[in-house]
Amino acid sequence: MVQLLRRLWSDEQGQDIAEYAVMLAVILVLVIGTVRLIGGNANNVFSQVASNVQ
Repeated sequence: MVQLLRRLWSDEQGQDIAEYAVMLAVILVLVIGTVRLIGGNANNVFSQVASNVQ
């Protein structure tokens, strides 16, 4: 049992997966925030152009 715990403690594959999951979460937050920011600004610009065209 002690050997199993030592092997699990020294196994680093689980840490790699956790690191990739954290990186993916950070990237998704950045992308979603950027899309929301650009989307809102683009909507305002298109509304202004449409009102000026009329």
